[in-house]
Amino acid sequence: QVQLVESGGGLVQAGGSLRLCCAASERTFRNYAMAWFRPAPGKEREFVAAIRWSGSITYYADSVKGRFTISRDNAKNTVYLQMNSLKPEDTAVYYCASSPGVSSMEKDYNYWGQGTQVTVSS
Repeated sequence: QVQLVESGGGLVQAGGSLRLCCAASERTFRNYAMAWFRPAPGKEREFVAAIRWSGSITYYADSVKGRFTISRDNAKNTVYLQMNSLKPEDTAVYYCASSPGVSSMEKDYNYWGQGTQVTVSS
């Protein structure tokens, strides 16, 4: 079973930046696609960004495209979410998740972290 631990959240002013990290417990991390989700009205979680196991393909929600960058370091079993030009509406708990294949659908992800809080003040 893969265990995921997020870190890097905090309080930042609008326009600022944060980098979230998600560390995985197993070497098989490199075989999984990884993604970030956050809660949204009417949904348990909404898709933010995803990355293929090799790092060669990435996907983003329209709301974060051009501001957020997902990346991974398979040697460190870690995936990152660089968040720039943050807005108050980005305030949420951010969860990382793993899946056998890259997807933007929450139901396709079978392992989840506990989340890290991001708060953006106006």
